[in-house]
Amino acid sequence: MTIWVNEQIDPSGLLYSCIACCNEEMAQDCHKSFKNNLTAAQTSSGWVARLRTVESWDEVPVNALKLN
Repeated sequence: MTIWVNEQIDPSGLLYSCIACCNEEMAQDCHKSFKNNLTAAQTSSGWVARLRTVESWDEVPVNALKLN
């Protein structure tokens, strides 16, 4: 099983928000939204939107919104 994990990470490396799901299309849409919601000031100061995959729900950050 592939689980798609969307994360917004602040300049210090802390996870700001996270959504995980098993649907790639939904994950891609969420990633676009995460990227678009970062302001130019946030991006220039080091904020990032990251999309990654994991194989188990155990690998998803505990504070993530998990969508099935």
